[in-house]
Amino acid sequence: MSESIRKLDGANMDIDLTTNIKNISWEQDQCPWNKFDGTNKHKCAVKNISICTYFCGIEYLDIVLCCYPNENPCKGNE
Repeated sequence: MSESIRKLDGANMDIDLTTNIKNISWEQDQCPWNKFDGTNKHKCAVKNISICTYFCGIEYLDIVLCCYPNENPCKGNE
């Protein structure tokens, strides 16, 4: 795996690392793009709607693979 890909805990599909729920029962990392932008608008993947530019997939158990802010090495491998 590329060194530019981060492993973020707590996806819980539809993959959204910016939940507004305060008392979730699983550990969840913050989206690095949202953190940089100071927003909650970016989503990793929303079923039947979109997939983030930096989304590189998932890994067992609920680990989001994210390349933010680097170019996505998985592009073209969809």
